[in-house]
Amino acid sequence: MFLNQFKNVGQALFNRGLVSSHSGNLSIKIGDRLIITRRECNLGSLEERDLIETGISKNDRATPLASGELQIHRAIYQNTPARAIVHAHPTHAIALSMTEKVISSDHLEEFCALGRVPVVGAGTDARVSDLTDSLVEALKDHRIAVVYGHGSFAVGQLLDEAFNCTTGLEEACEILCLMKSMQIKISPDK
Repeated sequence: MFLNQFKNVGQALFNRGLVSSHSGNLSIKIGDRLIITRRECNLGSLEERDLIETGISKNDRATPLASGELQIHRAIYQNTPARAIVHAHPTHAIALSMTEKVISSDHLEEFCALGRVPVVGAGTDARVSDLTDSLVEALKDHRIAVVYGHGSFAVGQLLDEAFNCTTGLEEACEILCLMKSMQIKISPDK
């Protein structure tokens, strides 16, 4: 039933190089349940067996098959109005997360109307799972946040919305990285 949504977004993420063969994850919330991609599946070629349904608040027998970042998805669903999550590894956004506490420029507005994108855990060596609370807080006020050195988490009412935030962020970050490499001064405000 939901396979086509997951397949389309997963394949598009893979084709754009925003996830590698076994990185990233997708999920949607349905009532008190969620459907999340299986642990270490290839988002570029999802099959029905790669979608795991489990509880938002409790484990069941399918839980061990779910993505290793299930707890992060659960926390986001429990604390925000999100109904879909895309977690990707956009290289330019990750690169900027290593030097910035907030990713901001006019290009973010031009490509995706994202404004300022918070970098969670900036300058720390904390594991992603240790940053769950900070990530949830960031996603209460933003549609996307980047975890320092790891990747982005985007939320929406549909997977397509979260995907659009992810691709928009990466396009803007690619421009920011190019501008930095050409030593063009980047001003967040006009």
